[in-house]
Amino acid sequence: MSQLEKIYGVHAVEALLRHHPKRVKQIWLAEGRSDPRVQVLVDLAAQNRVSVGQAERREMDAWVEGVHQGVVAEVSPSQVWGEAMLDELLDRTEGAPLLLVLDGVTDPHNLGACLRTADAAGALAVLVPKDKSATLTPTVRKVACGAAEVIPLVAVTNLARTLEKLQQRGLWIVGTAGEAEQELYDQDLTGPTIIIMGAEGKGMRRLTREHCDYLVRLPMAGSVSSLNVSVATGVCLFEAMRQRGAKAKAAKKA
Repeated sequence: MSQLEKIYGVHAVEALLRHHPKRVKQIWLAEGRSDPRVQVLVDLAAQNRVSVGQAERREMDAWVEGVHQGVVAEVSPSQVWGEAMLDELLDRTEGAPLLLVLDGVTDPHNLGACLRTADAAGALAVLVPKDKSATLTPTVRKVACGAAEVIPLVAVTNLARTLEKLQQRGLWIVGTAGEAEQELYDQDLTGPTIIIMGAEGKGMRRLTREHCDYLVRLPMAGSVSSLNVSVATGVCLFEAMRQRGAKAKAAKKA
């Protein structure tokens, strides 16, 4: 059992059973829990021949840090994608890809929220540096509500070099910075695009900024000067999604 990870929460465990059932070795449910949401997990487990057991809530509380909702799964270790898999993803993608880069986001709650948003907005993958960055953990999976099992998280050794390679493939890099002159809503995000979000508080690193084709800012009407990185990520990705949807509708009418 020492080589297995414990993933918890209804959404995260359901996503694993639907998308990566072979990784799930055992599911534990809190004694007395038999509601419809849990029954879905029981049915999926049966379909994939995964054993389901019961445990006391107090015992489960000691297994994980966080609200497990009476559901814990023991699974094979997480897989973070390597750079080679990114090329494969781009090669088989039709249309204009949308990538999200998190330049040194270290809070697992922010990473989980960004993965969830990236999946919802149709991003192809999320890229992070291997060093000084949050990675897949049970907390990230719980916050992502299943998105961590669907959207690839790609860890790169040298972010600046990776960005250069992506530019050579025809992707445009849009970085976010509070002091940028251009607003997000004035930037064309319908082509092959990489959106870069900086770290909590510090923003983008200098080398990352130097590789951006454009810098944009989010207009702020209130007294605060910036948004939480996961909230800002949602604003940027859904603006890209809105523009792409509008372009597709215009093309159909033409």
